[in-house]
Amino acid sequence: MGEAKVRVRFAPSPTGPLHIGGVRTALYNYLFARKHGGDFILRIEDTDQNRYVAGAEAYIREALEWLGMNFDEGPAAGGDKGPYRQSERKALYAEYARKLIEAGKAYYAFDSAEELEAAREKAKAEGKHSFKYAAESRLSMKNAESLPEEEWKALVASGDNVIVRLKMPLDQTIEFNDIVRGKVQFATNELDDKVILKADGMPTYHLANIVDDHLMEISHVIRGEEWLSSTAHHMFMYNALGWEAPNYAHLPLILKPTGKGKLSKRDGAKFGFPVFPLDWDGGEEGIYPGFRETGFLPDALLNFLLLLGWSSGDDQERFDRASMIEAFDLSRIIKSGARFDFDKAKWFNQQYIIDTPIEVLYEHVSSNSEKAVSKSYLSTVIELMKERVELLPQFIENADFFFNAPSSYDEKTIRKKWKEENKSHFETLFSNLRSLEIFKAPQIESEIKSYISNENLKFGDILPIIRVAIMGTMKGPDLFASLELLGKEVVLERWEHFLQQTNTLT
Repeated sequence: MGEAKVRVRFAPSPTGPLHIGGVRTALYNYLFARKHGGDFILRIEDTDQNRYVAGAEAYIREALEWLGMNFDEGPAAGGDKGPYRQSERKALYAEYARKLIEAGKAYYAFDSAEELEAAREKAKAEGKHSFKYAAESRLSMKNAESLPEEEWKALVASGDNVIVRLKMPLDQTIEFNDIVRGKVQFATNELDDKVILKADGMPTYHLANIVDDHLMEISHVIRGEEWLSSTAHHMFMYNALGWEAPNYAHLPLILKPTGKGKLSKRDGAKFGFPVFPLDWDGGEEGIYPGFRETGFLPDALLNFLLLLGWSSGDDQERFDRASMIEAFDLSRIIKSGARFDFDKAKWFNQQYIIDTPIEVLYEHVSSNSEKAVSKSYLSTVIELMKERVELLPQFIENADFFFNAPSSYDEKTIRKKWKEENKSHFETLFSNLRSLEIFKAPQIESEIKSYISNENLKFGDILPIIRVAIMGTMKGPDLFASLELLGKEVVLERWEHFLQQTNTLT
């Protein structure tokens, strides 16, 4: 496209929730547009009305908004190349289908579903792998190539079950240069006569996407590799219409955690991780969890997705949004599939949580918490816990001891660390804590450690018991800061309850 302005589009179908692979496609388009000062366009490809799912388009837009990938043109943003829903562009496609027919590159067909099924059964009976509607079979089917002109024109005029198919030639090679995969070639003998206009007047993806890409002046098509095999048909149509094709870049698949096969929503259910950006109500299938509700920060998810199929070339892993845009280059997209590693995703999220200011984390945590505590208290919990969580809900889930007295105790620690002869020392130690005028971490630490040293006790015999008695578990942040936050009254009350409830101490 020469020096033409970079214009890219993310073109999902509203047939369900946005898969995480689609989010990565959107991200690469977004980064490429921002890198080159271009336009990022959202186009809703809703030509398949039979698979349309109510709420899916709103879901897509909400997901992009949550991730901060704002588009320059689209259904909500507007723009001078609209409409941006294909269902609202229906009249356009018939015009270009006619042009292809007039050029001898497409033809009308009238086969019923039953006739097509009979052709498939016949091919199967003849031992063929599958039926292919193409040069080898089109003359045996019901279309403008096989019927007398008068007959097929009458069928067109009747408007009953009229579709348009591409007329793929024999013994030709279609080739194009893919930014990711280099030169790609297809033999036309291997290609079928794809339907480009359906009986209801709606185009299929193949016609709609090339017409829209041309009219919207798309410079680069960055999409998943599942569309690579269709690109031969698309290039055929570009050539037939005398249009310059955009630059293509086909992205590698996101693979299952095992590395075998494409990641699906069933893998999420099987392995216990989200594969959609936001929660999605699957009706009878239940709620499919989203990365947002699971507790991911949007930039952490984008950083993780960036590296699922792309490499900086220097092993750099952490990228903020500005550095993502600066570093992104289509030439560094990897050809092979990228294995989905949820543990790595959580690692990224943990790093971003650590680097996020407390006040920002407070907004995330408080909005999803019903704990009746002050902003100051919850903010301190967040500060103590931020290096110990991978997901946002864990600020509450893993810190229950800051909100509720323990309902059970780490019995393994008690059996290992409790010594009956130390009981009197604990009584004295907690009596001293009761007498502290300033119940702050430095004073608490000084009092406890001084007593242990003066009495020639072992820190490993005393501190674990205090932690388990007050918090129920050995897992948690700094002991003395935790005691300060809980306060003297709560600490002493929990200690007394611990003594009453734990039979091993009697």
